[in-house]
Amino acid sequence: MTERIFHSTTVVLPSGPAREAWVGLDGERISSVLEGASTADLGGAPVEELGDRLLAPGFVDLHVHGGGGGAFADGTDGAAAALVAHRAAGTTTSMASLVTDTIDSLEQQIRALVPLVRAGDLAGIHLEGPWLAEARCGAHEPELLCDPHREDLERLVAAGEGTVRMVTLAPERDGALEAIRLLADRDVIAAIGHTDAADAVIAQALDAGASVATHLFNAMPSIHHRTPGPIPRLLTDSRATVELIADGVHVQPSVLRLAIEASAGPWLLITDAMAAAAAPDGAYRLGPLDVDVVDSVARIRSTGAIAGSTLTLDRAVRFAIQEVGIDPADAVRAASQTPADLLGRPDLGRIQAGARADLVVLGDDRTVERVIRGGVDL
Repeated sequence: MTERIFHSTTVVLPSGPAREAWVGLDGERISSVLEGASTADLGGAPVEELGDRLLAPGFVDLHVHGGGGGAFADGTDGAAAALVAHRAAGTTTSMASLVTDTIDSLEQQIRALVPLVRAGDLAGIHLEGPWLAEARCGAHEPELLCDPHREDLERLVAAGEGTVRMVTLAPERDGALEAIRLLADRDVIAAIGHTDAADAVIAQALDAGASVATHLFNAMPSIHHRTPGPIPRLLTDSRATVELIADGVHVQPSVLRLAIEASAGPWLLITDAMAAAAAPDGAYRLGPLDVDVVDSVARIRSTGAIAGSTLTLDRAVRFAIQEVGIDPADAVRAASQTPADLLGRPDLGRIQAGARADLVVLGDDRTVERVIRGGVDL
């Protein structure tokens, strides 16, 4: 039974943008979607008129470390602060990312987050490290980086009890290709990132089952016409889904545009946000490292390396539209349906009957005016 109806002249549907659509909600689910229909077709429930404001699916962030002053590595309290901050910005689904730490510490962090995944507060856990390249460590403690030993990998995946959904590693490390095969066998997404790998090694990793490029361009060598490195193959192999950080700090707009147009596989927007997202400048920590945030740019205190972002997905969508020139429906899809599809969640990130009632209302300037998660206004 439809309990309420949203009507907008601009709705992003899985099939593309609709110029006129009526979206019916029944509790926490979308009950029906009709284009150019009358309210009578939806049972005569109360109608909420949105005018020409854009009605989008709730955003899905598969790579986020924290926000609102909290970090997922800090357990329940840190996760709560991060979720509140990102939900206010339209992200109705988050996968908690954890940075490099000791295996013992990562196991504790994973176990602390499992109940939040079970409760539906998180969509899963992403391990970004410790199996990364020292030369491309970025905001990871280089002394803790190591080769992916099977027993460590199995230990952390087992600690998650099925909630570890993605692992980023450098495929050139000893044992990495075997680790990718193990992850694929366990239905865990293997992502390539923080890597110095040659083109041939990237090809081997994709053949082994890797399927994601972690924040393309960042923490990997740039393209050279004789030594291409990871980027060309990750862009031109349709098996790879490409993560992009659209904040103007990590990647310049024209390069983002080039990547989007060149990508043979899907591309999606992430934040890679740390605790300072939707929070003031100041001193923070990212895993075991001290971070200073100045003018909303986070950098490791000891090295000056960029330490994640202070981005929220609504800002990433807005930047993609206004600065990169991406069609609004494509930008929204890259922050909703595409990451949901990668996660294997057809109930998320889309406005269609049966999906969870996660909606974001964007104004003329594409700022968030309203967020609904599971049929509840936030």
